[in-house]
Amino acid sequence: MPNLAPLVISLKVSLGATVITAILGTIAAYGIYHYHGRGRSLINNFLLTPLLLPPTVVGFVLLMLLGRNSWLGQWLGQGNLRVIFTWYGAVIAAAIVSFPLVYRAALGAFGQIDRLLLEAARVEGASEVEIFWYIALPLARQGILAGIVLGFARALGEFGATLMVAGNIPGQTQTMPMAVYFAVEAGALAEGWFWTLMIMVIAFMGVYVLDRWLQSDY
Repeated sequence: MPNLAPLVISLKVSLGATVITAILGTIAAYGIYHYHGRGRSLINNFLLTPLLLPPTVVGFVLLMLLGRNSWLGQWLGQGNLRVIFTWYGAVIAAAIVSFPLVYRAALGAFGQIDRLLLEAARVEGASEVEIFWYIALPLARQGILAGIVLGFARALGEFGATLMVAGNIPGQTQTMPMAVYFAVEAGALAEGWFWTLMIMVIAFMGVYVLDRWLQSDY
């Protein structure tokens, strides 16, 4: 039985990234859903960019932004904060890579809402926060949940960006995808299969639970 540290780290990273993307992706999608001014298409395309770029490119950009020699890295260093080669650096990388999946799913879900319902709530005096929390969010919850599960699965399987930002430190930043890669590189195919199957089982269970949850709504 291999050391289960990569499992713990992967769950910690993917769950942390999922919380970030669920919140930011939903808020960003609702904002874009309402915004129809100039630059909307540009903003939308920018938010989807991590989905189009190779993960190693995303990791390289983060490395340049958060590294010790960058202005942000130096500012963080003044507070004895370090992101590069830490598990929470991996969380940031996984969140950025998986963000577009949550954002796009949430945007599509909000787009299915009848705007007349929202306008009626405004006429009745409901605040924008109340409209979002009690009307828009419940109506869009199925699409948002689907995006969140996809984002979780993407974060769970993230390799390139997290390797660039967090490295492969056994017991600290080594996730299951990294364990697969380095096990195969070392010729330990049995260990590689173990982690591959572990990732597949967790991802499958996430999709299965979501499917059962959505079916219970009908």
